[in-house]
Amino acid sequence: MTNFRKNLLLALLACASTFAGWAHAQDFKIGIVNTDRILRDSNVAKAAQAKLESEFLKREKDLNEAISSFKSSAEKFERDAPTMSETSRAAKQKQLIDQDRDLKRRQREFQEDLGARKNEENQMLFERAGRAVKQVAESEKYDLILQDAAYFNPKHDITEKVIRALNASVGK
Repeated sequence: MTNFRKNLLLALLACASTFAGWAHAQDFKIGIVNTDRILRDSNVAKAAQAKLESEFLKREKDLNEAISSFKSSAEKFERDAPTMSETSRAAKQKQLIDQDRDLKRRQREFQEDLGARKNEENQMLFERAGRAVKQVAESEKYDLILQDAAYFNPKHDITEKVIRALNASVGK
């Protein structure tokens, strides 16, 4: 049994050294892409962000005005509550509770709608970025492209090339 283990170990070492030699003999080209930079620096990402901001700006402004109005009403109620009759105080309190519930619902809907639209825009951006990565990989004959590595030598970073390819595809 010990002879078998020695032979197996020798065979594994021979295979490993053969593979290591083969890997060095090949011209293996690796690239790394930083997706955060693509999402931050590409014209496509900036355009998507501007589109989202313009699409939701009026709604956000209306919501903020409603919140401000609610706060003013609540502060006024706090000041005037001691001098109000019991029935008017209860009615105003119920009105403020309903208004607060409505505002919270509107805020939640706004956040959900904004999140869904961001996801849609990001999905389109990721698809376009994927095509740009593939274009760069094929044109420059990369064997392997990695995304967001924990550590890499900066000479392998092709993010700028991908951003240029992505920006060039904007009109297409």
